[in-house]
Amino acid sequence: MKKQLLLLFISVLSINIHSQITFEKGYYINNSNQKIECLIKNKDSRNNPTTFDYRLSEEREEKVLTINDVKELGIYNIVKYIRFEGKIDKSSMIMSRMSNTKNPEFQKETLFLKVLIEGKASLYSYEEPNLLKFFYKNENSKISQLVFKNYMPVNNVIYKNERYKQQLLNDLKCGNITMNQIKNLEYEKNRLISFFKKYNNCNNSENITFEKKQKKDIVNLTLRPGFKNSSLKIENSNFRGLSLRDTDFDNELGFRLGLEVELIMPYNRNKWSLIIEPTYQYYKSEKEYSDRSVTKITVDYKSIGIPIGIRHYLFLNNNSKLFINGSAIFDLSSDSSIVFDLNGAATAEKLEIQARPNMAFGFGYKHHDKYSLELRYHTNRNVLNKYRPWNSKYSTLSLIFGYSLF
Repeated sequence: MKKQLLLLFISVLSINIHSQITFEKGYYINNSNQKIECLIKNKDSRNNPTTFDYRLSEEREEKVLTINDVKELGIYNIVKYIRFEGKIDKSSMIMSRMSNTKNPEFQKETLFLKVLIEGKASLYSYEEPNLLKFFYKNENSKISQLVFKNYMPVNNVIYKNERYKQQLLNDLKCGNITMNQIKNLEYEKNRLISFFKKYNNCNNSENITFEKKQKKDIVNLTLRPGFKNSSLKIENSNFRGLSLRDTDFDNELGFRLGLEVELIMPYNRNKWSLIIEPTYQYYKSEKEYSDRSVTKITVDYKSIGIPIGIRHYLFLNNNSKLFINGSAIFDLSSDSSIVFDLNGAATAEKLEIQARPNMAFGFGYKHHDKYSLELRYHTNRNVLNKYRPWNSKYSTLSLIFGYSLF
């Protein structure tokens, strides 16, 4: 049954994995300078596109436009791209492919540049795998690349061409920007954005940005009660085949209670988070025998599990999202044991429970960032880790409800 549920989980995930890609309100400007309002598929890719999918309305069919058809496109309050026809230096930052010459090696291309800042001075970026370049313009110039290049002429020694600093010094002069500030300016997105904002503010120019504001609450605290179905199987290699102490305990329905702390990663539209959830759980079961030297075996297992893992959200709309998560669980058992009542013996034999870490995988739904429901599968856990002849498989399937306190 648990294997079937795991297969169901994987199937549902594969079906819904594209649900995070949604059509959002936007526009594009064609080669005749006509602005067409439409819905654009937000793929949220780090790399700059060459094509995009759009619909003229929710009811209309999906179509594709290429970079040759579009001068500008945008998703309102999220992202904006403009077509650039000009020179770009794509010198690699990877040592094995690094150029041995200092000067940029320009090639003419047609690209979509992502707009980072618009104002008296504007900043753009172009990104593809293993490449990130920045472009700029002021009110009196055309768009051109801010030149930064690593090169390695001889003996595996890396040098830097930081011509972008001289470009900014020549073209973006203002009273509150010093030569020392430009000298220490790194070729990095946030640093360059801050610099361009400072220049525009100095010139009383508005800074227009296009990235959607990230969620301010970076920590969620969620109460997570739930039900679990657990089973336990124990085996002793010294008695294997004699069926003296190998036991399959029954599936038992129990209660679990967790308190989850979730740290939202402040990038990629809040799709990733780190989670930790101290959780109380218990399992009690027993088996009785009339034809064995062991007359009764009782398990009493109480513990605090500490799942530590990552979560990824798949957005359905502004109020609903699916999520998947994976965690490593570290188990802290307390006063837990497996007790063997021996036929004719005055005292029972007792094994203390000490569990090894295991993994858990969950799939769930969250509504209004407040209520959630998750199905979680736990891989087998060995709860008799301190006893070499013994092997055990403790498995659990949980249904977890969540209510976010903040």
